[in-house]
Order: sequence, then structure tokens, then C-alpha cells
Amino acid sequence: MEVVGKIIQVLPAQEGVGRNGNPWKVQPYVLETLDQYPRKVHFEVFGEDRIKQNPCELDQLVTVSFDIESREFNGRWYTSIRAWKIQQGDMTQAGVAPAAAPQTAAPAAAAATAPIESAPANVDPFDATPGDGTSDLPF
Repeated sequence: MEVVGKIIQVLPAQEGVGRNGNPWKVQPYVLETLDQYPRKVHFEVFGEDRIKQNPCELDQLVTVSFDIESREFNGRWYTSIRAWKIQQGDMTQAGVAPAAAPQTAAPAAAAATAPIESAPANVDPFDATPGDGTSDLPF
């Protein structure tokens, strides 16, 4: 999955040692989408090598590729959004559309060129009597 937006917060990195003794590091960020109604998305980059490969700065425009995962612990569910690739800038404006983005330009163009049909002038649209049976409406 992908999301495009602006980094609005770079949260403090967290690190520790796992049960097996291996060290781990997580860098969390908050992104705000560029939609008409912007949404905030909290995501993490897990692993020191991925953090170095995908640096992000405050107010930077990015395209984030991520996986969503949910886990159960003590009867409660926790969901995390883990980024696996961060590209600088809005890749959708650069001509590279994300795989999950719907293509809306073609239907809009087809609707703009389709002829507009109007109802006959002698038909009352509020008449509740059934027609001649040629209608495909269920009522």
C-alpha cells in the first residue's frame, strides 16, 4: 500500500534488545495526507538499516510504501503501519501512479462526452401510476 503526504512530526526513535538478545530500533513519523480532507497517519520504519536508507525530515513531501499488521496481546489488538520504502516527493504527480490508486480520469471524460437525456415533456415525474411495463425499475 502507498500513501502520499507531508511529514508533520518526527518522533523520538525507540530502541531496545529483543528476547533473543538482538538489538532493534524503530523510527516513528506522522504524515498528513494531501487529500481534500487531510488525515494524519502514524507510521514506523523498523530496523537501523532501513532508517538509514529512508531518511525523512520535517515538512518533506514523501510517498510511503508500507505494510499493515495487527497483533493480539492479552486480549487486546494492536495495529502497526511499517514503512518499507520512502520516496522523496509526490510520485503520483511525477507520472508514477501508485498501484492502489484508482484511475478516475477515463470515467469522468466519458461522462463529460455522453449525451444528456431528458424526460419527455408530457410525462409527470411524480405520477405514481405504473407505466406501460417497459421500465426496468422494480417499483
